[in-house]
Amino acid sequence: MKIEKKMMLDVEGGTWSECMAILRHETGHAMQHAYQLQRRRRWQQLFGASSKHYPRYYRPNPASRNYVQHLRLWYAQSHPDEDFAETFAVWLRPRSKWRTRYAGWPALKKLEYVDELMQEIAGKRPLVTTRERVDPLHQLSETIGEHYQKKQAFYAFKAPKTYDRDLSRLFSADPRHRREQAASLFIRRHRAQIRQLVARWTGENQLTLDAVLDDMISRCRELNLRAVGSKQKLVVNFTILLTAKTMHALFGPSRRKWIAL
Repeated sequence: MKIEKKMMLDVEGGTWSECMAILRHETGHAMQHAYQLQRRRRWQQLFGASSKHYPRYYRPNPASRNYVQHLRLWYAQSHPDEDFAETFAVWLRPRSKWRTRYAGWPALKKLEYVDELMQEIAGKRPLVTTRERVDPLHQLSETIGEHYQKKQAFYAFKAPKTYDRDLSRLFSADPRHRREQAASLFIRRHRAQIRQLVARWTGENQLTLDAVLDDMISRCRELNLRAVGSKQKLVVNFTILLTAKTMHALFGPSRRKWIAL
């Protein structure tokens, strides 16, 4: 976790609740494959074909009610198998009140099907009982350094250079404020707090946001901008600005593809 935090600025499943969410999701995969649930006609009608090509990227619709919302990035929309695993995870979570939470959503049919399905197979022996090992340790040769080099490249994102007007509206280039704190220093001091907040609400990777913040700091320095006024208000407004830019980059006309984690 310390290495992951240092290299990626965030740890997937790093809290108890996040870890449990992932474990419930993965249990859904285990149940599907152990009982070969994807072969059932009703399963295919609700979730789609499990044989569908597994994408490297996907573009979700955040407003869709056809899917449950469990892991971030609207992961249920990436593939039929992930749709089932996410639906199962919501069903499995204690006290989730999924009938109330998803009342009126098309996704409720999927949850009700999972509920019926689990009652049906309860106590039955799985169809698949193989003890085959996947990726045994002696076959792995990639170093941790190589792993993070690939992972960092995977999340690399060339942000559009469209910050100047917005930054100039938020901060000041007026010579009268030259004794005020530099905007670049202000952003650096608050970057971790702001980055974590924006990542939480947009689902964007913190490493990507950090690259955007580096660009903004550079532009503030070039424009000689100063942080004038209430520091608390500036933090709020800058957080809103970064969130808006992030969402535009993700969902705007020239949006990049989303990463299927």
